Amino acid sequence: MSIIHAGATDIGRKRKTNQDSICLDPAHHFFAVADGMGGHNGGDIASQMTAALMPPFLTKFRSELEPKDLVSRCIQHVNQEIHRKSDEEPELKGMGTTVAVLYYHGNKVWIGNVGDSRVYMMHNGELFQLTRDHSFVQEKLNMGVYNRKDALLDKQKNVLVRSVGFEPEVIVDVFSYQVCKNDLFLICSDGLHGKVSDKDILYILQKNIPIPAQAKNSDLQNAVKELIHQANENGGQDNISVVLSLAQE
Repeated sequence: MSIIHAGATDIGRKRKTNQDSICLDPAHHFFAVADGMGGHNGGDIASQMTAALMPPFLTKFRSELEPKDLVSRCIQHVNQEIHRKSDEEPELKGMGTTVAVLYYHGNKVWIGNVGDSRVYMMHNGELFQLTRDHSFVQEKLNMGVYNRKDALLDKQKNVLVRSVGFEPEVIVDVFSYQVCKNDLFLICSDGLHGKVSDKDILYILQKNIPIPAQAKNSDLQNAVKELIHQANENGGQDNISVVLSLAQE
C-alpha cells in the first residue's frame, strides 16, 4: 500500500503554549494527533509523551500483536507512562491528553481514539466522521437530549469523560475500516473541528485535492495549511493540529 501524508500543528491565536502534538510515522504506516488537556498542568508534556512513546512501542510489538490489540495496547501503554510520570512529579498531577490514531495494515486501516480528537474520511466526495467523542456533550447526544446543531452551543462542550493519562487505566475505542483506493483520512484536534464546519472542511479538502489518485504530498500539505488557516480565521481560540493521509495503491 502506497501512502502519502502531511501534517502540522499550530498554536492558534489565543493560547500562550501549544499543547497539541502530532505523530507522523510512515515507516509503520502510523499517524496520530494528541491534544493535551487544557487547564491541567503538563498538558503539553502529556501530548508530547504520547507522540514520542508510540513509535518505539510499535517497533517492539507489531510482529507479536494483532493490529487491533497493537493499537489498543499502544495507547494503554502511553496512558500508564503519563500517569506514572504525573505520580512522580507533583507539579504534573492531573495532566492528560486526547489521542486519535490511524494504523494502516494490509487492506485495512485501524482507528483508535480517546477523548475528542477525531478521525474523518473523505470518500467519493463526501466527508464522514468515523470516531465518536468521549465528551459530556456527546453523552447528551447519545441520550437524545439535543441534536448536533444545539450541541455546538453547549458551554460544556470541552468537558471530557475519558482521556489518556488522567486515570491508571483507560478504555480505548478501536475499530477497522477496509480502505478503498483514494480514500483520504483526516485526524484533527478540536481546534479544527470546533472552529471549522464539516462542510468547510470538505470544501478545503476538495479544493486542494480534487483528484485523490493524482495527489502529491505537496497537495496534502497545502490542504493542511489551509485548514489551519481557516481555523485561525474563525477565531483560533485553541491549538490546531491536522494530519492527512491517503492510500493511493
